[in-house]
Order: sequence, then structure tokens, then C-alpha cells
Amino acid sequence: MKILLLEDDFTLSKEIATFFTSKKFECFPFYDGTLLLKKYFPYEYDLIILDINVPGINGIEVCKGIREIDKKTPIIMLTAFSEIEDKLVSFDNGADDYLVKPFHFEELYARITSLLRRKEIPQQIEKKIVIHDLEILEDDMKVFRSGEEIKLTPKEFKLILILAHAKGKVLSKLFIADKLWDYHIETNQNTIEVYINFLRKKIDKDHETKLIRTKVGYGYYLSHQE
Repeated sequence: MKILLLEDDFTLSKEIATFFTSKKFECFPFYDGTLLLKKYFPYEYDLIILDINVPGINGIEVCKGIREIDKKTPIIMLTAFSEIEDKLVSFDNGADDYLVKPFHFEELYARITSLLRRKEIPQQIEKKIVIHDLEILEDDMKVFRSGEEIKLTPKEFKLILILAHAKGKVLSKLFIADKLWDYHIETNQNTIEVYINFLRKKIDKDHETKLIRTKVGYGYYLSHQE
């Protein structure tokens, strides 16, 4: 397994690399975001770890740049901050997970192995999902409403897929949070409300028929019928 690491703290970077070596992983460290993007080749790595506050281009912009050419390799963000805004920005730019410093290496390892397992599981998915006038092209990561493309962030796209795959079944915020993030964090359930509102503004706002629905006290579902 090959892991790409962006971390400007030389001591921490060396400790992380040594830890991965003990787990039989190869670790390729970078200390500067600009240099990493210049050297990055898509699909060469099995997983990417990005510190946010680094010299050159910061980790969030690096994540965004990688996602423009590689939408599948798992990305974990590392940061000394824990505010919900930082997490939302990271997820909106394509991160799959988020770990706040200081952390235990075994926790980082657990999250890595979870993401890698998910990546290896064959996905039995529909190529095209149609709900009323909503079309979801899963392989292309595109969404259309009444023939017009709707631009979604990676997390918004994943959320609409979770709802679509449920085929009208009501999903609780806890269930959605568990699917949207591999690890439960305190803000997950509240964050679901934020993302649902994001989706409603993009999917339903300009249409008479609303598709993203709430069953009070239970959760959310996707349907053109109440």
C-alpha cells in the first residue's frame, strides 16, 4: 500500500512514516503543498493524508486540486483546528475523513484501514438513477433536474446517492451520518441538517415538485410524493 503524506512538521512526518513502515505500508512524505501538486500523479497512491496548514498551497486547496483529476483515492485531512467550518470546507473539497491533532497513530491507522476496505468492496450500483425528473449518473458524478445539470460538492453528491439508494425509505440522521462519514463525530447529525438544506436549495428551490422530504421525528427521504 502506498500512502501520500503532506505534513510540514518534520518530526511528526518522520514519526508517521516510521509508523506506516511498521505496518508494511510505503509512505511518501511532502512538506510543501505546491511541490506535492507538481509531483502528484493520479491513481499512484492508495490513500492520501493532507495537513491543512502547510507552506505553499494549503491542504484544502491541494485536496481540491487532486479531486479535479482523481475522484476516488481516499483523502484524510489533518489539522490542529476542530471547528465545524473547517470540517465542512474539507468535506466540500473532497475529503473523506478528518482527524484533529494531536491524535494517536492507531486511530489514524484504524481510519485508514476502514477507508481502504470501503474502497476495495465491489460496488453493485445502478449506472443511472431516475426519480421523477431527477437523474443521477453515478459513474460520472453528475446530477440533472429537468435536463439541467446541478453542480454538487462531493459530500452533497454522496448524500443524494444515500437518499436515492434508499428508494423512498425514510433515513434517520444517525443512519445518514454513519454512511456519509466512516467515523461518528459530535457534529455529524447537526451537519446532516446543513447538507440537507444545501441540497434543497440546489435540487428543489426552483421546482414546484419537491423531492427531498422530511418525516418529522424520523428523518429524510427522496420522493416526488409525500
